[in-house]
Amino acid sequence: MASSPVALPSRPRFAQLPPLSLYVHIPWCIRKCPYCDFNSHEKKGELPEAQYVDALIADLEASLPDVYGRKLTTVFIGGGTPSLFAPASIERLLTAVRTRIPFEFEAEVTMEANPGTFEAARFRGYRDAGVTRLSIGVQSFDDAHLQAIGRVHGAAEAKRAVESALATYDTVNVDLMYALPGQSLEGALADVAQAVALGAPHISAYHLTLEPNTLFHRYPPKLPDDDLAADMQLAIEAALGGAGYEHYETSAFAKPGHRARHNVNYWTFGDYLGIGAGAHGKLSFRDHVRREARQRAPKAYLEGALAGTAVQERHDVSPAQLPFEFLMNALRLTEGFPVALFSARTGLPIATVERDLAAAERDGLIARDLERVWPTERGRHFLNDLLERFLDDDTAEAATPVAHPINIASLGKPPT
Repeated sequence: MASSPVALPSRPRFAQLPPLSLYVHIPWCIRKCPYCDFNSHEKKGELPEAQYVDALIADLEASLPDVYGRKLTTVFIGGGTPSLFAPASIERLLTAVRTRIPFEFEAEVTMEANPGTFEAARFRGYRDAGVTRLSIGVQSFDDAHLQAIGRVHGAAEAKRAVESALATYDTVNVDLMYALPGQSLEGALADVAQAVALGAPHISAYHLTLEPNTLFHRYPPKLPDDDLAADMQLAIEAALGGAGYEHYETSAFAKPGHRARHNVNYWTFGDYLGIGAGAHGKLSFRDHVRREARQRAPKAYLEGALAGTAVQERHDVSPAQLPFEFLMNALRLTEGFPVALFSARTGLPIATVERDLAAAERDGLIARDLERVWPTERGRHFLNDLLERFLDDDTAEAATPVAHPINIASLGKPPT
């Protein structure tokens, strides 16, 4: 249990605000996957594209006073399946964002797309609309495994989608999942080998888990046991390392120069404004950090955003919670974090967690020097145990749902 020898101030103090990102949530899918616990809804009939973009713009407008004078470093359009929207809708959205919030030079703009909505002309249209990076939800290149997890595309379609994305964009991420029903170690490595052979410069490899409120949780399929899943994880890390990918975050691997800048901002406890149905946000001010969440149901969000009531929940993060929220993200990074970043992003002295850092170091879960703190290999593979060192009962009770899971055995895809 966390304990601090340093009295916490009543409010944090920030000399400089963190980088700012924008997350945009588009909540519809062709079909709800049985493992998915994100805020996604099966498409029924025509989507209200124009009305939803209107709502996103209204939501952004209402949020402008909170981000006045700041620039966007990254934008991420996630879902759901954003590629269900036409390029013209994405262009209208991004134009509206650019005219209201200035972008940093060469800001990264990522959009998620699924092979089941793949068209080469559509991918080019998103590029022309201002998207600079595509993230393809492949999950597997094996037809049997894709069918077992309820995906709407096949292996051949997944390959064509990745090839088309790579022909259109300089940076492409391929999402893969392992420990799938009936999957062998060789099958997991075959998926990774296929992504590497296609030339994907960024690969995300997530452990399939049975999340609450999903079909798989109610009717569990037979999954590989924990030992086999751990073998898959280690083998995937070794294979991608041998292929020249940097393992820079728990589930993320990139060729040099292709790290996901948007996600790195999350993991370094940067700020992000979240708009769209169910979107979460985290914003820093000079003396506090605020979390907020939008209306989850698409109909309620549409009505609320246009009426100026899109935000369903808003509260400040207490100084007692800030150290854990920072470490929960920053210790996912293989390289860890600079000591100075803790104070810069929490507004608190790092002495507030010194006792717990020292205990984690004694137990071989972290290493550190005067400039940096980073998880050891043991700490990376037992990340949940490491992070629990910084979570006391009061913090656990008050903790806000966050964008990234903390259990190394349940590496689900971040919903933001």
